Amino acid sequence: MLYKYRAKNIDTGKLLDGLVEAETEMIAGQMLEEQGMTVLFLEKKKKGLKDLNVQFNTINAKDLVIFSRQLSVLISAEVRLVEALGDIAKQTENPKLKTIISEIAHDIENGVRFSDGLAQYPKVFSNYFINIIKSGEASGRLQEVLLNLADQLEKDYDLRAKIKGAMIYPGFIVGTLIVIGTLMMIFVVPRMTEMLIESGAKLPLPTRILIGLSSFLVNYWWLAVLIVIAVVLLIKSVLKTYRGKKFFDIMILKVPIFGTLFQYINVVKFSNGFKTLTLGGVEVVQSLSISALMIDNTVYKEAILQAKDNVEEGGNISSSFEKSDQIPKMLSQMMATGEETGKMEDVLEKLSNFYTREIDNLLKNIMSLIEPIVMILLGVAVLVMFVAILLPMYQTTMSI
Repeated sequence: MLYKYRAKNIDTGKLLDGLVEAETEMIAGQMLEEQGMTVLFLEKKKKGLKDLNVQFNTINAKDLVIFSRQLSVLISAEVRLVEALGDIAKQTENPKLKTIISEIAHDIENGVRFSDGLAQYPKVFSNYFINIIKSGEASGRLQEVLLNLADQLEKDYDLRAKIKGAMIYPGFIVGTLIVIGTLMMIFVVPRMTEMLIESGAKLPLPTRILIGLSSFLVNYWWLAVLIVIAVVLLIKSVLKTYRGKKFFDIMILKVPIFGTLFQYINVVKFSNGFKTLTLGGVEVVQSLSISALMIDNTVYKEAILQAKDNVEEGGNISSSFEKSDQIPKMLSQMMATGEETGKMEDVLEKLSNFYTREIDNLLKNIMSLIEPIVMILLGVAVLVMFVAILLPMYQTTMSI
């Protein structure tokens, strides 16, 4: 929700006008106060047709990758930040992102820092993104930080695209099998089983189970739909709890091949994120805290936060990672090398490149396994149909 405001900068005394995105008016006021402003006026922005178009538009990862890359190129060419943002806003096709970039440029002209302008849109720019920019502002290396951030976001986007691309085919196959199986149970099986029932022959257990399941789907399809919806909602509610999410994360890491894939994905995300933060001049403890926010898997998130606590107590990252069963030994060993030599960024870059190649190899292996798995599933389906329907029909026909 967008709120229109007028505020006074406590340090400079300058009046500022702009927009801030927040859940409620109270949160919007708190966000402005945290940025060193005294709020003079604050109200919800009225929505016109253009605003409705902006509201229902989404900003995806690709939009942020393009924005970061364009900004890094313009800043490297020594274009002023406000002018660079203005140029990008003109070129941006996404209406929502165009509006946000324009508002941030307006805020900067009124004396607001770039990072504080980004912080007004927490649903668009992550904590990681904002802290990277903040580190560049503090160190005077915004140009370098933007280049590193753009590289990092591109790598993350490419990784997600690879994984999604690899999962489309198996997802399509499984979905198709489920649809075909359901249609057969509703339309084909009932017709084929009429003759078996009319014959009065004793039906084997697989046939009775298949007929019962088919009858349930035909007569109580609405209940089947409700059960599916209830199961999905139950799983979602369990995953929202910490214990449920952690249990799921532990289980998924134990799945053959896929567990290794998710392990490598988390290592790459951590390596890229931590490297970009340290290159931006963010201190180690804070870098670990922010890196943990980037990780979805609870097991890895806990391992990173434990490493942060260990560093705060005078220890190091590698010794903490060594205690975790889920952290690859290569990661802890390479981190130890980086700590000893002082070349942590180089080590993290090599780790990221190595595990990215491993992910590519795993995805190729998964794709090569899909075809035989599909053939096996089809074979099982044909066998079930033969045993449950065709064999009893043949036996009944032969007995006549």
